[in-house]
Amino acid sequence: MQNSEAMALSAALLAAAGELVRRIHEGVAARGFEGVRPVHGFAFARLAPDGATVTELAAHLGVTKQAASQLVEEMVRRGYAERRPHPVDARARLVVLTEQGWACARAAEEAAAEAVRGWSEVLGEGDLRLLWERLARIAPDGPIRPGW
Repeated sequence: MQNSEAMALSAALLAAAGELVRRIHEGVAARGFEGVRPVHGFAFARLAPDGATVTELAAHLGVTKQAASQLVEEMVRRGYAERRPHPVDARARLVVLTEQGWACARAAEEAAAEAVRGWSEVLGEGDLRLLWERLARIAPDGPIRPGW
């Protein structure tokens, strides 16, 4: 593959990912969840199912502890997360999703399913499954981080 083709493929993948994030974000807002930004979804992914400390969340998002702490404060203020005592470390606090946070996460899943159904209409069910299988082979393991 030539450099220009590799660049075009990179651009197409980034555009598809960006469009998916936008569609999920719009779907969440359309379902009545206000004040939620795409970064919240990346944080929700780490907090589900058992919660995380601010330090763990910072590592997951690739940000400083201060930035993660500010994000947690915002999620708590909006009712999407709460702090609880850590079950093992008395010095730490565990950040967990509230019922509203879980409802927002389910809304994001529904919005993602709608977006992917649109891909199925364009590609067909077989090609979409093949795309998924091929991307799964090259996608790295680990956290999915927002593109800061």
